[in-house]
Amino acid sequence: MQVDPGSVLVLSAILFAIGVFGVISRRGAVVLLMGVELMLNAGNLALVAAARVTPAGGELGAMDGQVLAFLVLAIAAAEAAVGLALVIALFRHKGSVDVDLARMLRW
Repeated sequence: MQVDPGSVLVLSAILFAIGVFGVISRRGAVVLLMGVELMLNAGNLALVAAARVTPAGGELGAMDGQVLAFLVLAIAAAEAAVGLALVIALFRHKGSVDVDLARMLRW
C-alpha cells in the first residue's frame, strides 16, 4: 500500500502547528519541552516523506532524508536531557516549573 507523500506532509504540518500552539500557549516547562519535541518529530516526518519522493542521484541517494531525520533525533535526545535537567533545577530552586520563574534565576 502506497501512502501519498502530500498527505504525509499535511500531517507533518498539522503536528508542527500543534507543537507551536503548545509552545506559545502554555507556561509549564514540561509542556513547552513536549511542544518542541513534537515540532522536531513533525520535521522528521517531513524529511522522511520528502526523501520518498526525491529521486536517487545525489551522494546519499534516497537516504538523505532518513539520515537527516536520524541526526535530528540525536539532537532532540540531547535537547530533552538538557531541558529536563533545567526543569529539575528550576523545580528544586523555585518549587514550580513555571517558565516565567526562570527569569528570576539571574544573579
